[in-house]
Amino acid sequence: MTDTRELRPETELSEARRLGKRLEETAWALFLIMTGALWLAPKAEVPEGTWLAGLGIILLGLNAVRRLNGLKMSGFGLIIGSAALVAGIGRMLGRDLPYVPVLLIVLGTALVITAATRRRKSGDAVSAS
Repeated sequence: MTDTRELRPETELSEARRLGKRLEETAWALFLIMTGALWLAPKAEVPEGTWLAGLGIILLGLNAVRRLNGLKMSGFGLIIGSAALVAGIGRMLGRDLPYVPVLLIVLGTALVITAATRRRKSGDAVSAS
């Protein structure tokens, strides 16, 4: 009989996936609650940019909790979360930052770096065999 306290690598992986799914579902729930609450709130009482800042906090918080639980963080979520938080705070302070062009440049750069790194890693594996 096997000891149920010992986790096999497959079990650990499925536990990590379940935790990741639960964290993502919680983030979606927070996002929907925030969006609904902001729609219901009187516009005069909610500063412009609150939704963007809230989205950024949720995405960055999700990645922080993933990291604290030993799960892989989402680079895309980190970039979008950071951009949303900065843009939201900028709007709250009355400054319109050019966040869309900057976000496009950052995302494009990240994609190029990811593609170059991935190709290099797979090329290393091919040359090693």
